Amino acid sequence: MAINRLNDKVEVWQCAEWMGDCHISHFSTTRFGGVSQGAFGGMNAGRYTDDDPTHVQQNVEWLCEALHLSPERLLMPHQTHGTCIRKVDASFLQETKRAQEEALEGVDALATDVPGVCVAVSTADCVPVLLYAPDKQVVAAVHAGWRGVVQGIVPRTVAFCRAEYGCDASQMEAVIGPSISQAAFEVGEEVVEQFRQSQAWTKEDTESLFRKHPETGKTHIDLWRGVQLQLCQEGLVENRIHLAGICTYQQADRFFSARRLGIRSGRILSGIWLHAR
Repeated sequence: MAINRLNDKVEVWQCAEWMGDCHISHFSTTRFGGVSQGAFGGMNAGRYTDDDPTHVQQNVEWLCEALHLSPERLLMPHQTHGTCIRKVDASFLQETKRAQEEALEGVDALATDVPGVCVAVSTADCVPVLLYAPDKQVVAAVHAGWRGVVQGIVPRTVAFCRAEYGCDASQMEAVIGPSISQAAFEVGEEVVEQFRQSQAWTKEDTESLFRKHPETGKTHIDLWRGVQLQLCQEGLVENRIHLAGICTYQQADRFFSARRLGIRSGRILSGIWLHAR
C-alpha cells in the first residue's frame, strides 16, 4: 500500500506506479484527519451525505490545501449508480456554480483534458476507477458500484474518451482504487442473476467472478476482476491496470465502508488531475 500522510490533517492512498508520473496527480482519501464525527469521522469529503455540511466543507478545504488544489477545481458528481458520463471542458468551467451542480446531477463518471481540474468520485465499498490517457492528456474518474459494473460504466467511459478525445485505449492506464473485495462482497442470488444477464462479459468470464463460500453457501462476487476484464476488453493492456488491493470492508477503520458502517456514513473521495505543461 502507498499510504501517504500529507500533513497532520490529511492522509491519502496513492498508486505507487503513478507516483513518478510528472503529468498527473491522483489520490484516494482515508478516514484520517478531518472534523466529521461518528460514522462520518473523520475525513468525510462526500458532499452528498447526511454529514454536517460545514464539516464536509472544512474537510474538502483541508484536502485541497494539502493537494495544492483550489476547492472550485475539485469536481464531484451526484452519483446514481447509472451510466451517465460528463465531459468537463472550458464551457463547463465558465458556467455558474449552480449550473455546474445541475450538470453534475445523476452523473457517475467525469472526463477532462483541462489541466488543474480534478475530476473525482465518492465511494464507500463501490469501486473507484481512475483513467489516464497519456497520448491525448485526458483523465477520467469513474464510480462503479455493482450496478454500474453490470451496466458497463467503466468500458463506456473508455469508449467515451476514445470518441470525445481520440484516446488510444492501448495507451491508457487505469487504477482500481480501495473498494470491497470478493472475500467481503457476499450477495443474494438476485444480484448473481443480474450479472449473468449482463452483456458486459462472456459467459465464461462472468462465471469466473463468482465464488461460493464453503460454509455459508453464499455467492461472493469479484468486482475487481470484473472491472479488469472490462478494461481489457476495451483495449487496455493488462500491465497498465493497477489494482490497489485494499478492501474497504476489511479495513473500515481506515477507509469508509457502507456495509460495515451503514449507509449513513462517510465517503472516500478518489480524484485525478492533469498538470499544466
